[in-house]
Amino acid sequence: MKRILASTLGALSLVVAAPIVAQQANTNAAAVQAGQYTLDSAHSLVRFTVEHFGINDFFGTLPGAKGSLTLDPANLATAKLDVTVPVATVSTTNAKLDQELVSADWFDAAKYPTLRFVSTRVVRTGDRTADITGNLTFHGVTRPVTLRATFKAAGVNPMNKAYTVGFDASGVINRSDFGVSKYVPAVSDRTRIDITAAFEKQGK
Repeated sequence: MKRILASTLGALSLVVAAPIVAQQANTNAAAVQAGQYTLDSAHSLVRFTVEHFGINDFFGTLPGAKGSLTLDPANLATAKLDVTVPVATVSTTNAKLDQELVSADWFDAAKYPTLRFVSTRVVRTGDRTADITGNLTFHGVTRPVTLRATFKAAGVNPMNKAYTVGFDASGVINRSDFGVSKYVPAVSDRTRIDITAAFEKQGK
């Protein structure tokens, strides 16, 4: 009995300790499954970059985005993207600066708690790339912005078994166009936006 128990516990320990192995992600954009997708907030992130006094670049991140994507790789022009990002989550690893950024002098999170991007046009630019033009609403102002997106890969998430597609995207705005002009030009008006996003397919 002791030997059987020891053998059973040993087998269980191997199962528990076994690493989670992901399937090989597919980098062929044409093979992506068409359908409706929801943003995986836990594995998506928005980062902004400004030039600080002409001396160095400074970064901030905005976690907690939510959104949806309608995608058919065979007819990319019909794709629809709608993403909302809370601005109160801003993080620069400097707590004092984070508090300043959510104040009325900058993002004014109390009055304008989110920024939102809604696509209006998607144009394929390569086998794995596309320009996504849409309306960005930030700080109460809506203006057209184009994001240059790159498909990274798709596959089944080994943790939750959801079919997931991943993208990187980038774009540039002048923050003063949205009424956020504090310290311009000492802190650059030009603001680069970089995005990493994972979308999980809904339904079959």
